[in-house]
Amino acid sequence: MKRVAATLLSCCVAVSLGGCEKAKQDMYDQPKYKPLSRSELFADGNSSRPLPQGSVPYSQGPFAGTSSGRKGTDEVGKDIAAAAAQANPYPVTMQLLLRGRQRYQIYCMPCHSAVGDGDGLIARRGFPHPPSYHDERLRQAPDRHFFDVVTNGYGVMYPYADRVDPPDRWAIVAYIRALQLSQHADVSKLPADVLERLKAIKPGETQ
Repeated sequence: MKRVAATLLSCCVAVSLGGCEKAKQDMYDQPKYKPLSRSELFADGNSSRPLPQGSVPYSQGPFAGTSSGRKGTDEVGKDIAAAAAQANPYPVTMQLLLRGRQRYQIYCMPCHSAVGDGDGLIARRGFPHPPSYHDERLRQAPDRHFFDVVTNGYGVMYPYADRVDPPDRWAIVAYIRALQLSQHADVSKLPADVLERLKAIKPGETQ
């Protein structure tokens, strides 16, 4: 008798556990509507419903990704300020230039080349050559022009707003200016030790 009772109990447990597993799987496989799909449940036949009158969305925009706007707001605020600046808001330090060079090498150099003349490896392989940063038009362009091009793209260039944060975009702009200066520096304004090294270079040699 005890053996029969134990067997019945085991069967009940097995059936119960099986039901739990099915219920768990049903949560994954539950019926759902895709956006704007048709539904017979509503009079207009549309499964996507308008927002109730008076409802207010509370989690959207840049702050939505910062713990519902409770944490990390300082960094978001800095990004917003950097994105709104019309000129480079950061002092041009070696740290900024090194950061700009790193980001430039990742995102810009394949097309624009290491020296910014538009002869990058991707362009050599058939992609349209971008203009040289050393063209007079781009040498005279404001900082904001380069920031906007990185942000929104230009011509066949892909926009990088979702890949490069605003502070890094300004770092890239600073490095572009350094590249421009490297090709158009006023020799008379170079430091004395640099001038001496230049004078010591013989024609045809590089240093």
